[in-house]
Amino acid sequence: MKYLRLLGLGLLVVLLILIRMFEKDLFYDPLIEFYQRDYLHHEVPEYNFWPLLFNLLLRFLLNTAISLAILYLAYRDKNIVKFASLLYGILLLIGGSAFVFLLLNIEYEHYLALFYVRRFLIHPVFILILLPAFYYYRLRNASGRTQ
Repeated sequence: MKYLRLLGLGLLVVLLILIRMFEKDLFYDPLIEFYQRDYLHHEVPEYNFWPLLFNLLLRFLLNTAISLAILYLAYRDKNIVKFASLLYGILLLIGGSAFVFLLLNIEYEHYLALFYVRRFLIHPVFILILLPAFYYYRLRNASGRTQ
């Protein structure tokens, strides 16, 4: 059973990697190439707002679903998944609002802020924070019960 969980975790991580590898083919995002170049010396490329927003949301939701599945396989605790879902929802609300604001009011001095907000939304960075945080939480609860 332990090996099946590890295999499942491995497959989910591979899915996250595949999303990243094929991001240019799967999602509409003209900002990918913009930030790969010397973006500080160029203007933001023309983009279609709604398709860009939809694709950002789609990518966020795919990464979130896979990340929640990783959390479930790692800890087998529905309460952790529910709490993580709430945190992802808050991240989407705050990060999505910031992304839309920065995109609609883009100026040279906001390029880096837009880059980091976008990166936090489209890459599964949050799972790197949540996995050790829940591990530490469970470790503290387990040690608290034995004392």
